[in-house]
Amino acid sequence: MPTKKKPQVTAPKKPTAAAAQARRSELLGTAAEVFAEQGYNATTVRAIADHAGMLAGSLYYHFDSKESMLEEILRTFLDELWDGYDTVLASGLGPRETLEALVTESFREIDRHRAAVAIYQKESRQLAAQDRFAFLADSQRRFEKAWLSTLEQGVARSVFRADLDVRLTYRFVRDTVWVAASWYRPGGQHSPEEIARQYLSMVLDGIAVRT
Repeated sequence: MPTKKKPQVTAPKKPTAAAAQARRSELLGTAAEVFAEQGYNATTVRAIADHAGMLAGSLYYHFDSKESMLEEILRTFLDELWDGYDTVLASGLGPRETLEALVTESFREIDRHRAAVAIYQKESRQLAAQDRFAFLADSQRRFEKAWLSTLEQGVARSVFRADLDVRLTYRFVRDTVWVAASWYRPGGQHSPEEIARQYLSMVLDGIAVRT
């Protein structure tokens, strides 16, 4: 009698590099939302895994710690932010146009990385004291230099008022732009560019009717 052939067992296919990267990005997005909502210190790996619909142990297949996740979230946000800022700063625009472009780029980053911006706003001062997150302080210094330089050039060229307190103006612009991460939601009624236009109108032209 002919012997029955054993059914062949096919090994599960390994995910492609693109699929693995997509899954990694998805998990980082989930982690960013949890960090932003619960705070970094209060967030556990288990909480992130629960939101991702997986076991905590499975999350370690992709990341070795929650610190690694946070670092990648913040570095990705800041790398993209500086790609945009450096393009603006190297474009040779006038001070007002540079300010407008930096504000617009900031709102685009909030659209792309809302949760990362919220984390940065809440956690960067405390995190920057750790060697692993020293890049946050470096970025803050670059950020301040770029904005102060733009404002100072505007005053020097009589584009902005001569009595302008540039450091106070910088703090006002910085804080009022980035606080938008607390209420902005991607896909809402207004695009980042539309919000930037309204914001710039208020900052540069005021809200009172001119007489």
